[in-house]
Amino acid sequence: MEREMTGTFKDYFSDASRSCREFRPDYPEELFRRLAGISPRRCAALDCGCGTGQASSGLALYFQKVSAVDPSASQITNALPDPKVTYLSVPAEKTGFDNESFDLIIAAQSLHWFDLESFYPEARRLASDRAVFAAISYGLLSVDAETDKVLGMLYRVVLGPYWPEERRHVDDGYRSLPFPFTGIPVPVFQMQAQWSLDHFLGYLATWSAVREMKSRTGSDALRMMDAELRQAWGVSGAIRTVSWPLHLRVGIVE
Repeated sequence: MEREMTGTFKDYFSDASRSCREFRPDYPEELFRRLAGISPRRCAALDCGCGTGQASSGLALYFQKVSAVDPSASQITNALPDPKVTYLSVPAEKTGFDNESFDLIIAAQSLHWFDLESFYPEARRLASDRAVFAAISYGLLSVDAETDKVLGMLYRVVLGPYWPEERRHVDDGYRSLPFPFTGIPVPVFQMQAQWSLDHFLGYLATWSAVREMKSRTGSDALRMMDAELRQAWGVSGAIRTVSWPLHLRVGIVE
């Protein structure tokens, strides 16, 4: 979850928590099935920087209990309810959980916001024997050649100056971030969704750079490019396939 400084953490999403819950895509179930399959046990999982819980609910399909943490109280308030998920508004770097509590620890679209010098020791403290850590990220969505061209203009040119510095780590699939765990090879995954034009535009409105540009300049990037986006989408009532490549770094915590 992308953030600007509010107190001690960067909070780009508290003011858009409900929109994130409504418009952000869901991770594929196969991702959580695979992570559960390589975890040493399926007793407890931890979702760090959980936002509104898109990944937390996926973990709950395969683990007896899931803890999900995010420093934004607004994100936690708007998180997806699940009887197996306990949400807490605490930072990933200092969770307060007992030692060796979790068999799987994940950071989904959030690792680039952590203070890694503090987070990785905390992950080691929380990990049970041979526990697995997975960092998950996804970058720019894809629809088709024409729509992707317009999206590229919006993402890189119009909004380029307004993305937070940490966004570059998402764009490179977290390859530039330190990863101190023993790597585990995993298959390639992809997120897909069937969206209407309204849902597509609603998702774009959750981008932090859209709100940052409006805050700084008063200009609304989506209004500026509304005609181009609608023309590229085609028939306004059409349901289109939208996809994102998922990038994973998975390892055994030692």
